[in-house]
Amino acid sequence: MRLRPKPSLATIWLVLLVLIGSYNVPYILLTPGPVFSTIGEVDGEKFISISGTQTFPTEGDLYMTTVSEYGGPTEGISIFQALWGWVNSSDEVAPRESYYDESVSEEENNLQNAEAFSSSQTYAVGAALKYLKFPVKESVVISSITQGAPALGLLKAGDQVVSVNGVITKTPREVATSVRAKPVGSKITFVVTRANQETTVIVKSAARADDLLTQEDESGIAYVGIGLDVQYEANFDVTFAQTDIGGPSAGMMFSLAIVDMLTPGAITQGEKIAGTGTIDGNGEVGPIGGITRKMIGAVDAGAVLFLAPIDNCNEVINNVPNGLTVVPVSTLTDAVNAVNDFNAGKSVKSCESIS
Repeated sequence: MRLRPKPSLATIWLVLLVLIGSYNVPYILLTPGPVFSTIGEVDGEKFISISGTQTFPTEGDLYMTTVSEYGGPTEGISIFQALWGWVNSSDEVAPRESYYDESVSEEENNLQNAEAFSSSQTYAVGAALKYLKFPVKESVVISSITQGAPALGLLKAGDQVVSVNGVITKTPREVATSVRAKPVGSKITFVVTRANQETTVIVKSAARADDLLTQEDESGIAYVGIGLDVQYEANFDVTFAQTDIGGPSAGMMFSLAIVDMLTPGAITQGEKIAGTGTIDGNGEVGPIGGITRKMIGAVDAGAVLFLAPIDNCNEVINNVPNGLTVVPVSTLTDAVNAVNDFNAGKSVKSCESIS
């Protein structure tokens, strides 16, 4: 009779570690992500290309900063990843539900991030052109179609809305007002520009579902199920490289890049300048998430100046990495002035000075 040898204690521990490591916990890990120069290249292609008008040489870098994320929105992270994040001061481990709606699929989250990134680009164009006092064309564009909505299969994301029921529409509110002006079940006539051609599309409205109602809505309100946005265009071509980056937080750095490319003299004066912040078509800068990790990523890339949304100041204070000057801004004008003052050796404001 042969006896099987008993596993050693080391083998038992190894098996236990493998089992523990294969078990995911419902957290996400956030780490400093890569930076991308908005006046440089990404994957061998210019991040922003402008043609059809005069442009000027640029120098240095205008870095948009990112956060690398592991575990969202449905996967979770391993226990080892969580432990590493908890002991590493540059990382953050957070409950998955604090960042994601568990009822939204990963595909839907990716789509939302892609749409936000695309919107940040058109807002950046509008903000830069208005800052430079260049002509800018504004139009209402369909950004999304609700699953199962009356408009699904008829209208398309990217359609520019010219008129609704014969009324010329110039803002998302005007489109919504024209749809709601008719009773539920009415045929709504949209004239849209699609692939550079005007197309007429008729959509029969439906009653807005209860789970879509807001406090301002009344039951039975007519809807067609489209998301609307404002698109800004120049009278010349501004194109952005295709990337797998998502979210709206690169908007301000896109605007700065466009301003730099359309004005004489390099705004950076050869320095590496980084920043983050959403932007709207009027140049207002909004807050973002993950700013502490974005500042670390900026320093790792050699940046000396970081432009931060003023509404993120509470997170900036006491978290500025050595060697980095952080200036809070609330508008594109603030951002341009901050870069010019810093390069001129002038005193620049800090979050501490305005708190």
